[in-house]
Amino acid sequence: MKYIINDHLVLSRVPEGPLAAYLNPFAELLSQQGYAQRYIHRQVMLAACFSRWIKQSDVQPRRIASEHPTRFLRCRYRRRRPNQGDRAALGHFIEFLRREKVISAEKIPIRQPTPAEQCAQEYKQYLREERVLAEATIVNYVPFIDRFLNDRFGAGPVKLSSLRATDVIGFVQRQAPQLQLKRAKLLTTALRSFLQYARYRGAIQLDLATVVPCVANWSMPSIPRGIATDQVRRLLSQIDRRTAVGRRDDAILLLLARLGLRSGEVAFLELEDIDWKAGCLSVHGKSGRRTQLPLPKEVGEAIVAYLRDGRPQSTSRRVFLRARAPVRGFLTQCAVGSIVRHAILRAGIEAPTTGAHQFRHALATQMLRQGASLAQIGELLGHKSPETTKIYTKVDLDALRTLALPWPGGVR
Repeated sequence: MKYIINDHLVLSRVPEGPLAAYLNPFAELLSQQGYAQRYIHRQVMLAACFSRWIKQSDVQPRRIASEHPTRFLRCRYRRRRPNQGDRAALGHFIEFLRREKVISAEKIPIRQPTPAEQCAQEYKQYLREERVLAEATIVNYVPFIDRFLNDRFGAGPVKLSSLRATDVIGFVQRQAPQLQLKRAKLLTTALRSFLQYARYRGAIQLDLATVVPCVANWSMPSIPRGIATDQVRRLLSQIDRRTAVGRRDDAILLLLARLGLRSGEVAFLELEDIDWKAGCLSVHGKSGRRTQLPLPKEVGEAIVAYLRDGRPQSTSRRVFLRARAPVRGFLTQCAVGSIVRHAILRAGIEAPTTGAHQFRHALATQMLRQGASLAQIGELLGHKSPETTKIYTKVDLDALRTLALPWPGGVR
C-alpha cells in the first residue's frame, strides 16, 4: 500500500510510530526552504524509518535524546549500505521536532568560562555596546585579547593591575613573527585598544597602550591592486543571465564594480535599503554608519531582473539569497567573495586577486584618473578618515603632478 506525503511524495508503506503525524509538516518545511523533491523524499523516508524504529524500541517521544539517532543508524546499517548524508538528514528532522516541542531540548552542561575568557567577553561587550564597532572588527580584535590574557594569566585569576610593560612587549615579540604583516598590525591595534579599555575601567593606572611595539612597516608600502576595466567588462560578459544564479551574480558584481561596496555591505543589503523612487541605496558601513549612494541605472536594472526572475520565494528581507537550500540570506560576507572567486575562475581572467576588494580599488583608481578629488573618493567609499583614502595617491603619478603647488618664485 502506498502513502502520499505533501501531495508529491509517495512512501511504499503507511508510516508508523509516534512521529508519523509530523512527516507531512516536516516535508512542507523542507519544501519552503527550497529543497529539491528528491532530497525531501529521502529525508522524509528516513524520518519515517526512524519513527517506526522508535515504536519498536518502545521509546516515548519526550524521552528521545541524541543517543537514539546514533543507535537507529547503527541498527539500520546492519541491513543496508551506509549513506553519507543520513546523519545530517536525520539531524534536520530532530531539530524540527525540537522546534515543534515534540521532543525536549537536551540540557547540555554549560562550561564555565575561565577568568581570561570572562575578561575578554567583557571587553567584547564594551566594543559592541559602548564603542559600537562593526562586528567584523570585534571578531578580529577579541581572539588576540583572549590569547594575550591566557598567555599572561593562564587559567588563574586575571589581575590587570599586575600587568607590566614587559608583559605587553614580550607578548608582541613572541606573536608578531608568527603572523603575516597585516595580522601582526591588527594584533598591536587590538592590544592598544584593550589596554586603553583597561585604563578606562580603572583596572590599570599606567598607560600601557603607549608601550605596545610598532610592527616594522613602510607607510603605504604597495599600490592598491585593482582589477582592470577591460577585465571587469569581460567578467560581466561571461555571466549567464538566463539563469537565476546568473542574474543574482550579475547584480552582486555590478554593486561591487560600479559602487565599490564592501563584500559585507552587499551580503547584508536588505530590500528596505533600496529607495526606488529616489533612485538611491542605503549602505550599512563600518561602525554602524549608513551612507546614501545613488543607484546607477545599470545596477538597478540588474537588481530588478534578479528580484523578478531569480530570487526564490522567502520571508527573508535580504536582497540576495543562497541558491541552494535552505534558502536564506548569506550568513557572512565570505559568500560574496566566493561568488567573485568562482566568476573569475570561470571567465579565465588573471585578475590581481580573487577577492571582492579589488573592485573597490579599481573604482577609486578610475575616479582619481578622471579627476575626482580624494574627498569625493573617500565619501563614495565610506572612508571614516582621509588617511585611508591617501593610499590611492600612489596609483597615478601623472594625476598627482597636476596637484603639485608651483615653486615659489617661478621656475629657475
